Amino acid sequence: MKYVSTRGATDLGRFSDVLLMGLAPDGGLAMPERIPAFSPQELENLRGLSYPELAYAVMRPYIDDVPEADLRRLLQSTYTEAAFHSKDITPLTRLGQSNLYLLELSNGPSLAFKDIAMQFLGHMFEYVLEGRDERLNILGATSGDTGSAAEYAMLGKPRVNVFMLSPHGRMSAFQQAQMFSLQEPNIFNIAIEGVFDDCQDLVKEVNADAEFKARYEIGAVNSINWARVLAQAVYYFKAYFALGLPAGAEADFCVPSGNFGNVFAGYLAKRMGLPIGQLVVASNENDVLNEFFATGVYHVRPAAQVAQTSSPSMDIGKASNFERYVYLIAGSDGVQTKGWWDEVGASRPVDLRGSPHWDAVKASGFVGGRSSHADRLNTIRRIDREFGRLIDPHTADGVLIGERYARSGVPMVCLETALPAKFEETVQEAVSRTPERPERFVGIEQRERRSVVMPNDVTALKAYIEEQLAKRLRD
Repeated sequence: MKYVSTRGATDLGRFSDVLLMGLAPDGGLAMPERIPAFSPQELENLRGLSYPELAYAVMRPYIDDVPEADLRRLLQSTYTEAAFHSKDITPLTRLGQSNLYLLELSNGPSLAFKDIAMQFLGHMFEYVLEGRDERLNILGATSGDTGSAAEYAMLGKPRVNVFMLSPHGRMSAFQQAQMFSLQEPNIFNIAIEGVFDDCQDLVKEVNADAEFKARYEIGAVNSINWARVLAQAVYYFKAYFALGLPAGAEADFCVPSGNFGNVFAGYLAKRMGLPIGQLVVASNENDVLNEFFATGVYHVRPAAQVAQTSSPSMDIGKASNFERYVYLIAGSDGVQTKGWWDEVGASRPVDLRGSPHWDAVKASGFVGGRSSHADRLNTIRRIDREFGRLIDPHTADGVLIGERYARSGVPMVCLETALPAKFEETVQEAVSRTPERPERFVGIEQRERRSVVMPNDVTALKAYIEEQLAKRLRD
């Protein structure tokens, strides 16, 4: 399988190449040249597979440059009960006798869904870098959960350094403590004076400097990395089979979404033949995605207009993975996608209304909805009261919007994004008690922290990376 860019560049190499690449040289995102689809019978043959076996079946068509035995071994090493505290890895739980289900994705090392893909990336980075005798300096941006998931996945990986940007003062206290309390010499936490989109833009600016990127071996772990999206597609298959539906019967999925990577993984699964009906995008007050699916106009919001909310991991005004979606909507037309993203880069709206592309959007099964602070408090309180299940604010956004679009006789699977312990203040406000946390995280807020605060300035960021890498070499 060869890979291309959403903006037209061809032959980016094979999986191992795009794994280490991050952004494509033309600024686009890596995509496979085609999306293979399972036949109905092939889908049926996947029922009953263990998580590592299912991951192999789903991912193998896209990872054909790694020997079969090695890929199977990497997946077996990644998806273990010890790492995810469940033999099912991603358990599916029905809420009472309702038609609503929670897909539990937050039992991994950092208590967030990002662990499912990030643990795989950690193993795969190590494997590819050792094979090539290379090193990688990961530059990432996080609105809360990607950072800790990436850092926990890269612990003890001597060939990898992690430089993680986060918006200063905009994560929960638990999220900050998870990242900033790590003392490993290969982990560098940088709090940027701005919002998540500023962090994301800095990552893209550094990647756009081809000479700097090559000299300092810059890679990515954000969902701009294709491997992240691919690994996340697996749990859609796992959830679907766990429902026990007859062959070909549809299931709907609702996904709290800010950067569009998690829900795009569902769209990838759908394009691969999984019988997904609706893909419901749940937004918070920063509802750029909801606005698009309601109106056909995609209008990113500048940093100053990104609201600080009680579901902070979704405080995003520009969704990176949305580019992959519109690329497929455009029939894999890189020229068209580049034209749209030139408009986005110029802060102009992309208006698909009345075009064949808008017809393709409507046919793709996406719908959206918006939640508010009061909505998520009420939802946390109600789900706790009715089902004895405590959920985090982002998952509450998903449950609320998922219920809104639920169809009679069709299961609605809501993707859990994090354990409520990561957002104690909001959960406390909703149910007047503090959510339990795993013992290993008790008192984490009091641990010594290691981070730097930096202005939103790419020159300062590059200088910091240079300085720290030079120091690492001296040490």
